[in-house]
Amino acid sequence: MRYGLVVVSAGFTGLLSFSLLAVAIGTDYWYVIDVNEHNGTGSDDLSSHSGLWRMNEGSNISLVIPFFTANMSSLSEVERHLLGLHKVVVILLPLSLVLLVFGWIFALVSSLACSPNLLARSASYVLLCSLVTLLGVSVYIKYSNVAMEDFQRVVSPEKQAHVEVSFGWSFAAAWLSFSLEVTTGLLLMLAARITQLKGRCDSGVAIAVL
Repeated sequence: MRYGLVVVSAGFTGLLSFSLLAVAIGTDYWYVIDVNEHNGTGSDDLSSHSGLWRMNEGSNISLVIPFFTANMSSLSEVERHLLGLHKVVVILLPLSLVLLVFGWIFALVSSLACSPNLLARSASYVLLCSLVTLLGVSVYIKYSNVAMEDFQRVVSPEKQAHVEVSFGWSFAAAWLSFSLEVTTGLLLMLAARITQLKGRCDSGVAIAVL
C-alpha cells in the first residue's frame, strides 16, 4: 500500500472527525422529545430538543442549561446528579476537540518527516483523543438514562404513551466523530508500519550494494 495514500486518508478522516465533533458540540439535537397529543393540538409547543448548552422547548423558547451557575442547594438529589454528569460531558467533549487540533498538527509533522516513531506516537495520541470522546459520549448516555428514569417516575404511564424520546443527529455526529478518530489512529499506525518496512528494505538494498 502506498504511504502517500495512507497519510492523506488519515489527514482527511482526522479533519472530518474534528468537524463532526465541532458540529455536534455546537448544535442542539442531542436529545429529542416528541409529544403527540390525541387531537394533535399544541404538540409542537410541548416537544423539545436539547444540546450540551441549550434546551429548546416548542418553536420559540430557548433556555441555556445552567450547569455551572445553578444553585445546588435548591436542587433535588437527582437534579444534582444530572447536573454533575452534564458538567463532565461539557468538559470532556470540548477537551477532546482541542486535543484533536494538536493531534492533527502532530500527525502532519510526523507524516512529512516520514518517521515511524513519530507516526506511531501520533497514532497513539489520536487514539487517546478517541477515548476522551468515547468517555464523553458514554457519560451523556448515562445522563440520558438517569433523566429518562426520573421522567418515568414523575410522569404517569398514560402521558408517557404520547411521548417519544430519542437521540438526535448531533449525538450521531459525535459517535461518527469517534469512529473516524479511531480510523485516523489506525491509518497512522499503518503509515508507521509502511515507513518502518520501507526503511528496512532500503537498508537491505544498501547492504547488498556494499
